[in-house]
Amino acid sequence: MIWFSLALLSDWLPLVPNHIQLEHILQPPSAQAWLGYDDLGRPLLDRLLKGAQTSLLVALLVVIISLSIGTAIGMISAWVGGWVDLFIVRVIDIFLAFPGILLAIALSGLLAPGINNVVLALSIVGWVGFARLARAQTLSLKHREHVLAAQALGATHPRILLHHILPLLTAPLIIEATFGIASVVIAEAGLSFLGLGVQPPTASWGSMIRDGTNYMLVAPHTVLVPGIALLLIVLSVNLLGDRVRDYLDVKSHYRQE
Repeated sequence: MIWFSLALLSDWLPLVPNHIQLEHILQPPSAQAWLGYDDLGRPLLDRLLKGAQTSLLVALLVVIISLSIGTAIGMISAWVGGWVDLFIVRVIDIFLAFPGILLAIALSGLLAPGINNVVLALSIVGWVGFARLARAQTLSLKHREHVLAAQALGATHPRILLHHILPLLTAPLIIEATFGIASVVIAEAGLSFLGLGVQPPTASWGSMIRDGTNYMLVAPHTVLVPGIALLLIVLSVNLLGDRVRDYLDVKSHYRQE
């Protein structure tokens, strides 16, 4: 919640993430700058908060796009079946055959660096997990009594998918999306670290770590500050995903009772 709140409020805070002050180059944390300065004399706290906004924006956009496309493809594949399902499954298998981050690096290398292309590359990679989950869940739901009853009453296929199957997919998709946010944050930082993501002077935690690696011995705070922030955010989101999964697990509630 702190990450989410600061990312949303960063545009209204008096931040100067790109203000270069040569007299403060690589200065450690102090009362004047709580997290110190980077190799160009820019305040790390300000850049950390703007980087939080970048990571949140990329994570939300990628998860929303991947969730929408993947869910639609997975549901249609399971519902239609036949050669359509076989073709989509083969496409999913091809995507799963490559490590996701390597495929994202390749796509980002083919595209021009920038935040829009980062979102595009990570969305192309990220839809597969949602599609596989939606397909598996739809296959288990398409023969339920309420779905068969809707078919017997003459309901159209889009209506059945939207009103009788999609609501039952909400819980597992929310859990998958929660873990997906953590994965996208890591992937965006990795691409920015390699120079394929967000470009300077825009702040990104990955590029902050990359810039600080040259000064780890003389100014370790330039790496530790964005690195610890990245660690805490990914850990928090994963713990949130575990909590959401436990809360939405009806069987676990039943066993506790």
